[in-house]
Amino acid sequence: MTELLETLIETKGIGTEFVDAWGNPAEIAEENQQTILKAMGYTVDDAEHLSKQLKTETEHQWLSALNPVNVFRKGASIDIPFRVSVVSAAKKHSLRIETETGALFNLSFTPTDLTSVGSEIVNEVEYHQFVITLTDELACGYHSLTLLEGRKQKAQSKLIIAPQQCYIPQALSQGKKVWGLSVQLYCLKSERNWGIGDFTDLSYLIEHSAKMGADFIGLNPIHSLYPAMPENCSPYAPSSRRWMNPIYIDVSLVPGFKSSAVDKLTKEIDLENQLAALRATEYVDYPSVTQLKYTVLRAVYDEFLEKYSSEKSKYQNAFRKFKEDGGESLQTLATFEALQTYLKSEGVDYWGWPVFPEKYKDPNSKAVKKFVKENIALVDFHMFLQWQAAEQLKVASDVAKNSSMLIGLYRDLAVGVSEGSSEIWGNQTLYSTDVSVGAPPDVLGPLGQKWGLPPMDPGALYEQGYQPIIDLFSSNMQDSGALRIDHAMALLRLWWVHKNDTADKGVYVNYPVEDLLAILALESQRNKSLVIGEDLGTVPDEIRDMLQANGIFSYRVFFFEQAEDGGFYSPSHYPQQSMATLTTHDMPTLIGFWHCDDFELGKDVGIYPDEEVLKTLYQDRHEMKQQILDSLHGHHSIPDSIGRDVNYVGMTKELNFGLQTHMAKGSSSLLSLQLEDWLQMDKPVNIPGTFNEYPNWRRKLAVNLEDIFSNPELTCLAHALSENRKNVSFK
Repeated sequence: MTELLETLIETKGIGTEFVDAWGNPAEIAEENQQTILKAMGYTVDDAEHLSKQLKTETEHQWLSALNPVNVFRKGASIDIPFRVSVVSAAKKHSLRIETETGALFNLSFTPTDLTSVGSEIVNEVEYHQFVITLTDELACGYHSLTLLEGRKQKAQSKLIIAPQQCYIPQALSQGKKVWGLSVQLYCLKSERNWGIGDFTDLSYLIEHSAKMGADFIGLNPIHSLYPAMPENCSPYAPSSRRWMNPIYIDVSLVPGFKSSAVDKLTKEIDLENQLAALRATEYVDYPSVTQLKYTVLRAVYDEFLEKYSSEKSKYQNAFRKFKEDGGESLQTLATFEALQTYLKSEGVDYWGWPVFPEKYKDPNSKAVKKFVKENIALVDFHMFLQWQAAEQLKVASDVAKNSSMLIGLYRDLAVGVSEGSSEIWGNQTLYSTDVSVGAPPDVLGPLGQKWGLPPMDPGALYEQGYQPIIDLFSSNMQDSGALRIDHAMALLRLWWVHKNDTADKGVYVNYPVEDLLAILALESQRNKSLVIGEDLGTVPDEIRDMLQANGIFSYRVFFFEQAEDGGFYSPSHYPQQSMATLTTHDMPTLIGFWHCDDFELGKDVGIYPDEEVLKTLYQDRHEMKQQILDSLHGHHSIPDSIGRDVNYVGMTKELNFGLQTHMAKGSSSLLSLQLEDWLQMDKPVNIPGTFNEYPNWRRKLAVNLEDIFSNPELTCLAHALSENRKNVSFK
C-alpha cells in the first residue's frame, strides 16, 4: 500500500485491526479498506487524481478561517483555532461570541501577537493557523462565533459547550432501584384500538403499570416509516428518525373526528366491522390498518380545516407553530410521503428516492417545488399527522408524570435509516449510500450482519456542524424520561460494508466520539432524559469506560452475562449504572429460549441448514440452561419444588417468574422486563436475519390490555419485583 493511501486511511478513521467477539485480534484486509475509500468518493486506483483530491481538501481546510464547529466541555479551556493569510495576520481581528440567549462578547487581537501552530501554502499564498483562548465564562449550550478582520466578516462557526455527564435522576444516583416494562407499541391489543397498539393504549399501559409499581415503559423505535409501503414495518429501518409513525395515532381523539361528515364516512365504510376484524388478527395487518386509518384521518383533516380554519383558532395556531418549529425537516418528510403516495397512484416505481423520476431526486429541484405547490393539501396533511402524533405522545408522557413514574417513557433511537428514506433524500451529502452498516462476525451472527442502513459520513457530519445528530438526540428525547441508543458503538465506530459485499468484508470507520458524547450529554441534561447505551456485541473496553464516564447506562442482558466457565454472573454484580434485562426484541421469549423454539423456527426458515451446527447449538443451550438452574437455586430465587436437573425441568410459570424476581435482586439501577414474558408467550417478535420468512414486527400480545392488569398472578409478580427492588442494597 502506498504512503498516500496509508495516510488517507488514517485520516478517514478507517480501522486496520480490532478485537473480535471471541477476544481474538483480527486484521482488516487492505482490499476492504480501499473499497470503503472508494465508497467515500476517493479514486484509490488513480494516484494522480487521488493526490489532487487530497490537495483540494487541504486547501478547503486552510481557506476556511474557522472550523465548522467547536465542541468543549464545561470548565475546559476554550481554545478556538483559526486560519488567516500571512498578510491578514498583521491586521486587527476580533472574535465575536453570541450566546444562544443573545448575549454578546467581543475579543479583539492581532494574530501575529499569537503563536502560530501550523502553516500551509495555498495558491502561492502562505496561511497560518493560530489559537485564541476565550476568556469569558460561557454557559452550556449552542453559541455562534464570528471572525472579523476589521469590520469585514471572514467566517462563522458553531460553538458547543457541554456538561460533563448525561442526566441521571437524583433518586438513581442515591441508590434507588426501579423496574419497568418493555413493549413493542404495535403489539398492544385492546378492546378499542384499530388493530394496532396506539398512543391511547400506551397511556392505559402507563397508568396501570405505574399502579403496579413500574417506574418506566420502554418502547420500540416509533420513528416514521413508509405509509405508502405499510408492509415495510421494521421500526429499525425507518424513513426518518426525527419524526414519528402516524399509525400510532388514536384516530378517535383527533379534532374533527366527531363531525357529521366523518360519522357518515365511517358508516359508509362499515368501520365497526372492519375494526372488529382487524382486532381479531394474530398479527398486525399493516396494509389494512394503514389504509383504514389514513382514509379516516384524511376526512378528519378536511373537517379540521373547515372547522378550525379561523386565524384565531387555538388549534390552527398550535398547528401553525408546530410547522414553523419543524422547519425544513418536517417539510421534507411531508413532501417525501406525499410524493411517494402520488407516484404509487401513477404506477411509477416509488420504493425510495433512488428510483424516483430524475426530476424528483433532488428535494430542492424546481419539479419538487412545483409538486408541493400543486399538492399543498396532501403535503399539509402529512404535517398534520406528525402534529397529532406529537400531541398524543405528550399526553402519554403526562400520564407517566401524573402517575409519579420516576422515568416514565423511554424511547429507542435506531442506528440508521433505510436506503430509500426521506432522511437521506433530504440530506444526500451526509450519507454514504453505497455502504451499509452492520456488524462483524460474532456470537449472534457468525457470518456477520449487514443491516441495509447507509451510514452518516463522519466528515460530512462535522462539516454540517453536527446539526443532524443534535436534531436526532433532541427530537427523540422529547416527552420521554430516557433514551436508549441502539448500537451505542455508533458513537465510536461503525462497521461499514459495501452493499455488494458480504458482511465479513467490512471495515470499522471511526466517529468523533468525544464530540458526539458531549452533544449527547448536553441534550440529555436539557431534556432531563437518562441515556441507555446498547453496548452488546463486539465492544472494546474503552467504549464502555467512555459511556460510564459520560453518565450513560450500560445494557446488560442476563443470557449474555456468562463467565469463562459457563456460569452466569449474579445480577448483584452488574454495574449500578446499567439497565438489566432478560431478553430483547432480537431474542426468543423466556419460553422460546427454554424450549429451544428459536432453533426450530430458525431451521424452518432456513437460518440453520447445517444439522451439525444445529446439534452444537442445542448442546450449548442445554448446558446454558443447567447453569441457569444452578444459579437460580444457588441464589434461592426459585423454590425447591423446581428440579435441579435440566433434563426434567420445563419452563413453567414458577420458573418464568423466578427468573424475573432473580433479576430484581440485582444491583442495576434499572430492570426492564418484556411484557411477552409476563404473559408467558412463546413466539418471538423478530428473528434476526429474516425478512419474509417470518412475520417480524407483527406479532401481537396474547391478551388484551384490559385483561393484563386484572390478573392476580401478575399483580403478585409486580409486587414481588417492587419488594426485591426496594431490598437491593446500594453499592
